[in-house]
Amino acid sequence: MASTTDWNPVLRGEFAKPYWHSLMAFVHEERQAHEVFPPHDDVFAALHLTPLADVKVLILGQDPYHGPGQAHGLCFSVRPGIRTPPSLQNIHKELAEDLDVPIPDHGNLEAWARQGVLLLNTTLTVRAHEAASHQRRGWETFTEEVINSVNAKEERVVFILWGAAARKKRSIIDRHRHAVIESPHPSPLSAHKGFFGTKPFSRANEALADAGRAPVDWALPPL
Repeated sequence: MASTTDWNPVLRGEFAKPYWHSLMAFVHEERQAHEVFPPHDDVFAALHLTPLADVKVLILGQDPYHGPGQAHGLCFSVRPGIRTPPSLQNIHKELAEDLDVPIPDHGNLEAWARQGVLLLNTTLTVRAHEAASHQRRGWETFTEEVINSVNAKEERVVFILWGAAARKKRSIIDRHRHAVIESPHPSPLSAHKGFFGTKPFSRANEALADAGRAPVDWALPPL
């Protein structure tokens, strides 16, 4: 993690813990033997693009995408020129319905990240074509510390939790100070079971406005 980010002093203590050394050794060995996503330089992209001081919304994913060229360190986001995955297509549909904005022709969410939307996965690496292959190796311990650091902020943050794995984290969030928006996952398997129609984007902006914080411009500009 680059020393210039304000996350470094907050998370530095994790890097001395035994689980971290085991995790880094595991990821290194995986990269020697297999293709691993995202690329090494993108693993901490969410923390580099969204400083802790700027976080106003946290969207929590699970695994990075495990197809070629997709994952670049931001949950649900893909690189420019990569076909929009089905879960993100459903997020775009809900966004269009919620805020009456056009569905973008790309799946890159960096514009959100630069406005204070932390796009965090609970697991930060994955073996190519093998979902969940890097779960329970230590990443969850690290990313829970990221969530704890956001939870410790005095100003209101909106936590958007989609799917069962993300919703389990609500127990560590101070819901007196922060806002929690949760629903089924936007994947095609569950989106019609309660994701569509939840209006998470307008609700997030309302919660920010209620706390005197500036809203997020959720409309994604063309690339």
